[in-house]
Amino acid sequence: MYQVTSLKAEEFISHEEIQETLAYADANKDNEALLDEILAKARLGKGLNHREASVLLACEIPEKVEELYQLAERIKKDYYGNRIVLFAPLYLSNYCVNGCVYCPYHLKNKHIARKKLTQEEIRKEVTALQDMGHKRLAIEAGEDPVNNPIEYILECIQTIYSIKHKNGSIRRVNVNIAATTVENYRKLKEAGIGTYILFQETYHKESYETLHPTGPKHDYAYHTEAMDRAMEGGIDDVGLGVLFGLDKYRYEFAGLLMHAEHLEAVHGVGPHTISVPRVKRADGIDPGAFDNSIDDETFAKICALIRVSVPYTGMIISTRESQEVREKVLPLGVSQISGASKTSVGGYADPEIKEEITSEQFDVSDQRTLDEVVNWLMKLGYIPSFCTACYREGRTGDRFMELCKNMQILNCCHPNALMTLKEYLEDYASDETREIGMALIDRELETIPNPKVKKKAYEYIHDIGEGKRDFRF
Repeated sequence: MYQVTSLKAEEFISHEEIQETLAYADANKDNEALLDEILAKARLGKGLNHREASVLLACEIPEKVEELYQLAERIKKDYYGNRIVLFAPLYLSNYCVNGCVYCPYHLKNKHIARKKLTQEEIRKEVTALQDMGHKRLAIEAGEDPVNNPIEYILECIQTIYSIKHKNGSIRRVNVNIAATTVENYRKLKEAGIGTYILFQETYHKESYETLHPTGPKHDYAYHTEAMDRAMEGGIDDVGLGVLFGLDKYRYEFAGLLMHAEHLEAVHGVGPHTISVPRVKRADGIDPGAFDNSIDDETFAKICALIRVSVPYTGMIISTRESQEVREKVLPLGVSQISGASKTSVGGYADPEIKEEITSEQFDVSDQRTLDEVVNWLMKLGYIPSFCTACYREGRTGDRFMELCKNMQILNCCHPNALMTLKEYLEDYASDETREIGMALIDRELETIPNPKVKKKAYEYIHDIGEGKRDFRF
């Protein structure tokens, strides 16, 4: 039985409800009166439920799909403006006791190079990331209670926050580690993390158990209920995601929205972010072995539907995707992207050679430098943002969501994005990127509607040029 407020995985992600939803979508995908009604609701900017969104996903009427894309672009601008937040993943360890068949970190893989960073190696990695200009990291580690216990993760977070190199510092550490206990989530909160991220991989329970044949991750309920434990532990910003390609995308999409609805219903706060990775080639992993892959057009449609269905959430596209694909989906609602990512352990300070045995989790499609990504974003009309102000000002959880849902978060985010971009331009940018960026900042400052905020932003931007750092609204 489907119960959105239940704390049991099989009740808030109900297989029967998803099956009924998909049948309803198939029956109504050409029902233009209903499609227009759903699109009209979406235009209000308050979101759609999983059943309404699934009807639009099944719809193949070109005019309706085009209307969806235009709507997604408008809603993204209303909520997030033209900012794109930048971050990088930092892989701490690829030791793992799980048997996930789609991941090269699985226990039986004897070919991949196993690595675990020491605290000194973490300092080198973070210094290399700071030298690029990064301010926000997402730390990643395999599940291994011996090699990667929570104490190790906490020590790594403390080390990362302690490193100050030239004008560089990491101002926000997001955490992507395996499902754990309320007590451990409380420890992560006390360590000052930003968002806790955990991909569901697949919401189809039978497929989930087949894809995770051994290890603690085999427990579907424990994994799926992790976000409730995280919120009980005081973490109020959580990030959802599925790995598209493992199971049927329409099933996954409905489950993903049901999870968002569950968090909203139970905790009053939906997901801070939603990620949409697709299965990629990796050591011993052939994406062709999974027969549920989705093409670029379907991927774009999913991104647009997430934006109109969950308008308040940040949407993340990583360097799994190529420059071409990222450029296609940026207007459809994406608000965060990674840049210059390495998915190997220790890959920033000591890049691995492809011909050797590597520690990579997956192949990176977008291989550009951070400066090239920043330059590209600005040429497309976006503001590359390194802002972490909301987290450090306590605008998290329901406080962030209230501002975002009322479309007020832009009043802080727009000037903060410009100030962090100015820092990047002063400290790290190439000459061409700096020239483009300075002109962009001049234009964007003039669009700030509040005279007091505009005046203050001008003052802060000037002071950054004089060598001062870390201003925020």
